[in-house]
Amino acid sequence: MELYLYNTLTRRKEAFKALFEDYVGLYTCGPTVYNFAHIGNLRTYIFEDVLKRVLQYNGYRVRHVMNITDVGHLTGDRDMGEDKIESGATREGKSAWEIAAFYTRAFQDDIRRLNIMEPDIWCRATDSIPEQIDLIQRLEAKGYTYRTSDGVYFDTAKFKDYTKLSHQRLESLQEGARVEKNPEKRNPTDFALWKFSPPHVRRQMEWESPWGVGFPGWHIECSAMSMKYLADHLDIHCGGTDHIDVHHTNEIAQSEAATGKKFFNYWMHGAFLIVRGGKKMAKSAGNFLTLDSTFVKKGIPPLAYRFATFQTHYRKPMEYSEEGIAAARNGLSHLRHQVRPLMEAAPEGTEKVDPGRVHAEFREKFLAAVNNDLNMPVALAVVQEMLKSKITPGEKRATILDFDRVLGFLLAESVRPAALPPEIERLAAERRAAREARNWALADRLRDELRQRGYTVQDHKDGMKVIKET
Repeated sequence: MELYLYNTLTRRKEAFKALFEDYVGLYTCGPTVYNFAHIGNLRTYIFEDVLKRVLQYNGYRVRHVMNITDVGHLTGDRDMGEDKIESGATREGKSAWEIAAFYTRAFQDDIRRLNIMEPDIWCRATDSIPEQIDLIQRLEAKGYTYRTSDGVYFDTAKFKDYTKLSHQRLESLQEGARVEKNPEKRNPTDFALWKFSPPHVRRQMEWESPWGVGFPGWHIECSAMSMKYLADHLDIHCGGTDHIDVHHTNEIAQSEAATGKKFFNYWMHGAFLIVRGGKKMAKSAGNFLTLDSTFVKKGIPPLAYRFATFQTHYRKPMEYSEEGIAAARNGLSHLRHQVRPLMEAAPEGTEKVDPGRVHAEFREKFLAAVNNDLNMPVALAVVQEMLKSKITPGEKRATILDFDRVLGFLLAESVRPAALPPEIERLAAERRAAREARNWALADRLRDELRQRGYTVQDHKDGMKVIKET
């Protein structure tokens, strides 16, 4: 069954063809580590994780590279304003290096909580300064660059089809670029390849270069590092839709100008998370929510957010609401309740997929859904159809574990009861006593308290179970 993906470059769904038969090079734009990732950012990383899992589900080996932007991303995407890392250092009274290290670890903690598979290669912009300088020199030798008082710029007028990714009229992009105006630029859409350190100012992050002391622009890092780590395997490049008009457009221009070759074959983008009022979630707007504040500290399992994102196709805006998160939490809990008896009936150590027992018809339906541009709402519908069907419990267990290779809900791990902390054991014992005393009001309060702490209570005719939500 062919895998179809929507390609922003062509604006259509296409049958995916890897450059090499069973091997895919995947580059995903990572975070700028000056603050916590918000859950809108994390929605994009979940979509990219599903893409990676679907590629693997289709039998591909995936080499996944993700960058960490720890220098060069200015507060204005068109090379105006302060460096976000240096600004964060001033805000928190730490060094730029400390800021970058702290928020890198925070981001990595978030993706682990969401069961997002780590990339094969993490690469920091500050670790690839020589490669970025080399790429700029190649562009300079081909006549694509010019200097101003504040840096070395790419001349977009010299690159044919500059708007082939955004599909916008160049005039409209130029109008947008004039909002952040630099009078020394030849064209409003020109962008910085290397920025000079301000005169008489010692930046925390700066390097010697053929053009003077300074630091790389935001866009050059992704081109340099994708070529460094993926070489000829430039299959798929991903990011959020906000990267289309500027960041990814500029990546294509500088990369193809330097090499004379097509950069990536497929460009995929996840849509925004919208807050009430129709505004996208953004740090600059001050309306952002983190995984820690919105889920962890409220005792809501982070995987409930993963479940929530699957209710909306990745290319459609998703509206955030507390009601939607509560529904997703209940949906994930219901799914685990459905799967739990299937797992508990199996012998210990049989949590892995038994390919011989995976139900062929339902697997084909699930594959058709995920291979149709990662259609997770339909995939979840197939999951429910399968679990409610009359196939055998053994087939259901094998099939749901097979599906979970893409879903990433950790179903096998989450349904095996683990030892409870003493405080949770105490609350559970109090609830059992309240039920025996028929004090239903107290039993309900204790159930709610356990849930707030991240534990699900299951009542059965022969007792009660308390299980950690993950």
